[in-house]
Amino acid sequence: MNDGRLQRFFWICSGTPIEIIEKYPTEHAKYLGIGATIFFTALFAALSGGYALYFVFAGSPFAWLASILFGVIWGLAIFNLDRYIVSSIKKTSKGWTQLFQASPRIVLAVLIAIVIARPLELKIFDKEIREKLKERYLADQQAQIARLQESFKTKYALELSMISRYRNEYDQLDKETGRLRDELKAEVFGDKTSTTSGVVGYGSYAKNKEAVVLAKQARLEYLGRELASLEEFVNRQKGVEGINSNLMFTDELLDQKASKAGFADRNWALGALTHSTDDVSRSSANAVSFITLLLIAFECAPLIVKLLSDAGPSDVDIRESEARIIAYLVKPSLLDRSRTERQYSRPVFRSPAGRRKKFSGYRRSR
Repeated sequence: MNDGRLQRFFWICSGTPIEIIEKYPTEHAKYLGIGATIFFTALFAALSGGYALYFVFAGSPFAWLASILFGVIWGLAIFNLDRYIVSSIKKTSKGWTQLFQASPRIVLAVLIAIVIARPLELKIFDKEIREKLKERYLADQQAQIARLQESFKTKYALELSMISRYRNEYDQLDKETGRLRDELKAEVFGDKTSTTSGVVGYGSYAKNKEAVVLAKQARLEYLGRELASLEEFVNRQKGVEGINSNLMFTDELLDQKASKAGFADRNWALGALTHSTDDVSRSSANAVSFITLLLIAFECAPLIVKLLSDAGPSDVDIRESEARIIAYLVKPSLLDRSRTERQYSRPVFRSPAGRRKKFSGYRRSR
């Protein structure tokens, strides 16, 4: 595309008829700048809308296609809206009248800029958003596990209390059985202690101690079987209740979840990042505000240029043409054919000599 075609393209983007712009060379640069600003605003809107929709369909094989399609539609909608907003401002009106005409359009431009800015901010702060999302996912997982465990303890309180009681008894009985075995060994070998007779051999004391050890051992075996059965039941119920499957996320799994986060989660993360009280969050909040203000200024730039520029010949031409058309439609008799032709025809400048000759001929005729 050469410079001439590019210039005409931006003139089309400005919303003013090309025929009028071409008649006045002094207006070429103004409408070139206005049209270029409108075009690039729509381009940013298309990129922003497509990026936002990409996270809506994250994980779908058609995410790219949907984001491109929506981005193009959104960009064209913003382009058409901006083009209409700029072209509808009448420069031939008074200053306050122009500002009053542009005020609702400025509000709309600010809203559009805010909508455009958010997806771009999400992309700029992508790394910080991922870290914030991982913190949230980890905290949510911890809270979910705690809730499940609390609910499980309430539901199976009897079984858990029996396991605790059996385990305490088993531990105490195991220690006592070990002590009794040592005493039995000392009794058999004749070691004199406070609990043994000191007589070598397998006597009555040894038999009594052996009977106690066997009873304790039988109780230990019973407790062991009961504990194994209860623990197997509890573990099976944990699987049914989903506790075993709700384990803490690994770093790899957290990265995967953060990368597949949707637009709502990422938007929440950016909001949480900018509303915290630490220095990093305050710095991020200032950067977000600056980006939003920059895009607001960029979106309002065509309106500001149109409002600050003086009324050019193209504006006067458009006003007079519209006035003639409206007057003709209201009362066609006010504009006959000859009058219309005179208003649209270019003025003819006569030479001074011709005017003097005509004037002298007029005097002689008198």
